[in-house]
Amino acid sequence: GETVQVDLSKRADGVNKVLLHDAVVMYQANLRVGTAKTKSRAEVSGCGKKMYKQKGTGNARMGNKRTPVRRGGGHCFAKRPKDWGYRLPAKALRLATRMAILSKFEDNEVTVVDAIKIESPKTSVIHRMVKTLGFVDRSCMIAIDRHDPVVWKSCRNIPRLSVSPCDDLNAHTVLARKQFVITKAALDRLLAR
Repeated sequence: GETVQVDLSKRADGVNKVLLHDAVVMYQANLRVGTAKTKSRAEVSGCGKKMYKQKGTGNARMGNKRTPVRRGGGHCFAKRPKDWGYRLPAKALRLATRMAILSKFEDNEVTVVDAIKIESPKTSVIHRMVKTLGFVDRSCMIAIDRHDPVVWKSCRNIPRLSVSPCDDLNAHTVLARKQFVITKAALDRLLAR
């Protein structure tokens, strides 16, 4: 195939690894569901009656049977559902996306294809394309011009292969896959933004 010359100097001055790391950590934190929950001593079933009188039995003093030190008691510091999500500034995230794409070009991990045209959903067509490009053993992200249900349905059953409209790319999705395949229309759209 032919070589495509792309000037990305206006898009990002260089690759800032700290910013890329911060962006990826943010996206991963936002994926956390945070639904872990355990019961405290107030929530476990059982009455709160004092087990036996304070003095005279010879045993250690004991109150509620659901105290954390007893079997069947509640947790001392019970887990609560938590929202781990947060947002970095939008300008920083946009810059991180451009840097992630630039890093792919710098590492020679980008392949530009003319177009991906499929009449009906067919996984074998995409698999043949990936095999021809030599990326069967590598994870791959395919960036297309705009959302195409046929291409998406053709890609969804192939492990370690993702497809995304170029407008939906972010630093995490770009860096999560080893090889970056982009159509010419998608590349022109990225450069025009």
